[in-house]
Amino acid sequence: MSIAPKPQSALLIVGHGSTENPDSSAPYFEHAAEIRRRELFAEVHTCFWKEEPSMREALYMIDSGEVYVVPDFISEGYFTQEVIPRELDLTGRSSNVRGKTLHYCQPVGVHPSMTGLLLQRAREIAPDANPAETTLIITGHGTGLNQNSTKAIRDQVGLITASGAGFAHVTDAYMEEQPFIAEWDKLSPTENVIVVPFFIADGLHSYQDIPVLLGIEPEVGPAASEREVFRHNPHHLRGKTLYYSSAIGTGRHMADVILDQVRDFDLAHGEHTTSL
Repeated sequence: MSIAPKPQSALLIVGHGSTENPDSSAPYFEHAAEIRRRELFAEVHTCFWKEEPSMREALYMIDSGEVYVVPDFISEGYFTQEVIPRELDLTGRSSNVRGKTLHYCQPVGVHPSMTGLLLQRAREIAPDANPAETTLIITGHGTGLNQNSTKAIRDQVGLITASGAGFAHVTDAYMEEQPFIAEWDKLSPTENVIVVPFFIADGLHSYQDIPVLLGIEPEVGPAASEREVFRHNPHHLRGKTLYYSSAIGTGRHMADVILDQVRDFDLAHGEHTTSL
């Protein structure tokens, strides 16, 4: 579902970015380009925490007096709750900053429409796998710093389990906390296993780290060489048939999720909210 045009407003898509892998910012630019193509906003811009243009530069790029800020992040956590509000001088869901009204939307990864994207990705990479004989694993980084960082993944596991998609088993797994993705075979009671990384971009984690943890690659190598890992499904490892997906945020329908969050902001808060 799209939104009504907002010809007097700007959209600002905020991403993490990377100083090590410039390719990781590509999905953010693609999401912005798709929304720009639809001519819904007067302006569509991107900014980053680890790349240029930075968040602190963002408002200098925007002419519109009203700006919808959408964190292109998977979950609520340190960046969406602390870094972005600090860098953009946000004081509430709607804030007046340097003569502009900024509406702060929820991150894309917590939107209910992500469930459909995960199921679609699973079908795309394993079209011949019978869900009734398949385990679906949603994997992320995991951290002890903020429990909300894994909540979005756990929520999706519950939603997919209740969706009637018919998978024999659906579970979460992480790089740095239990249950560990390195033990994917022990987490899977079925022969078929689908692993979908719950990241926005195919960066160092999905190109390098997770393939090693899964056993697809023997050791971490250059990121560019790891792109082939997504084109060689299935992988026959540890007595199972493993399908490994690219990051969920690389899908073309992520632009729709960004627009969903703008629409939901208006439905929930209107355009004149001043407190969190």
